[in-house]
Amino acid sequence: MPDVEEKVPLQDPGDAESGACEPETSVPTQGDKSGPEDHPPRLTDTVIDVSKLSSETGMGHDFHVKEVFPPSSLEGKVKETMHNAFWDHLKEQLSATPPDFSCALELLKEIKEILLSLLLPRQNRLRSEIEDALDVDLLKQEAEHGALNVPHLSKYILNMMTLLCAPVRDEAVQKLESVTDPVRLLRGIFQVLGLMKMDMVNYTIQSLQPHLQEHSVQYERAKFQELLDKQPGLLDHTTKWLTQAAADLTAPPLPGPDTPDSSGVASPSPSEPVDSPEPLSPTMVLSQGFLNLLLWDPENEEFPETLQMDRARLQELESQLHRLTVLASVLLVASSFSGNVLFGSPQFVDKLKRVTKALTEEFDSRPEEAMLTLSEQVSQEIHQSLKSMGLAPLSSDNTASLKGQLQNIAAKENCVCSVIDQRIHLFLKCCLVLGVQRSLLDLPGGLTLIEAELAELGQKFVNLTRHNQQVFGPYYMEILKTLISPAQALETEVESL
Repeated sequence: MPDVEEKVPLQDPGDAESGACEPETSVPTQGDKSGPEDHPPRLTDTVIDVSKLSSETGMGHDFHVKEVFPPSSLEGKVKETMHNAFWDHLKEQLSATPPDFSCALELLKEIKEILLSLLLPRQNRLRSEIEDALDVDLLKQEAEHGALNVPHLSKYILNMMTLLCAPVRDEAVQKLESVTDPVRLLRGIFQVLGLMKMDMVNYTIQSLQPHLQEHSVQYERAKFQELLDKQPGLLDHTTKWLTQAAADLTAPPLPGPDTPDSSGVASPSPSEPVDSPEPLSPTMVLSQGFLNLLLWDPENEEFPETLQMDRARLQELESQLHRLTVLASVLLVASSFSGNVLFGSPQFVDKLKRVTKALTEEFDSRPEEAMLTLSEQVSQEIHQSLKSMGLAPLSSDNTASLKGQLQNIAAKENCVCSVIDQRIHLFLKCCLVLGVQRSLLDLPGGLTLIEAELAELGQKFVNLTRHNQQVFGPYYMEILKTLISPAQALETEVESL
């Protein structure tokens, strides 16, 4: 399987800067006396841990295989260097007198295998046609007599790619038709074939999604049970995690920055401890437990065993939540100075979002500098927009106050961030209980401008927690029996676990 990046547009196949994935170089076997440059890149299948793939495919319908090494990573740069060396070597071979077709033959053999792998079982006529047109023995004979017509074969391959590719790849194939240099053309062919093979893999995964989801639950539970049989204490951290969640729900609520404004928050969640006098239920405890994971101390080694495989995903969700907190805080502060006139314009809001998102990536490493730069840019955007609409600009005092409040967002105890963070957590709790779409109907104040971003975050969080409950629900129920009285447990939606 090629490691390619779907989002990178196809450029000139001879350009190393295109960032597109090219075939990987195969490793010579022990009996191979030639050097690595004499071997073509191979579009080999990526080796993926079965448990991780099982969890990924079972978590939602948005799973797809993507590039292994980003072009900007060290591995990606090493890979690109190796690719460039191979293609340079191929160019030298084809430019020699007489031409050396050894690498070209290996490339054509690899291309033939890829084309055949893209065929459906019923496409026997095309299979026979490819076998005949790219017959390896015949091509070797032509090469030995110096009669191997690489451009002609490349054109045939392009025609076959046009028949087999998804509509989204039509433009990429058409661009290759104008490439005359044989090496650049072969390089481009490998690039697009990699994308086509990835399309086929992802299509197969999507078509098998229901079966994969069912299998992933059974597989992960069976593997965990094997470990539990060998290590009886494997659920100790999970038990402690759920015990803490139950304690959080029964403890008296602490006054927070959002308490005076509770009337402006969305309708209470069924599992909200502050407003709900209802007894504890497994759903409430689990929801609180999952929310606690988004606030997990990285130095705390007692992470629940049942969520170890999801730890990296939860950390990414935590980072995404933090960036949304900053984004919503910036928009809330800016709207308080510019009013409904500017924020009634979707174009202005989108522009302000883009500016903020670009700088929030740097917020974790250097928050003060990031907010200083952002405050200047936001102030400038508001000033220019007011001016273009013929409205009076902000006064110098208001401008200074705007910049100051934006810069204060970097402070750990900033009240605006605290309120927004509380409300996003409330939204996520509602998502776990009511679902994402219902939770979006009544967003807490200050979150409406990031509705799309919240929907994405909420869906990822729900997919992760739902799959985890499907896998480990029986273990959770056994633990929760010790934390919740039988009378309380009867009132819950046990079947959802």
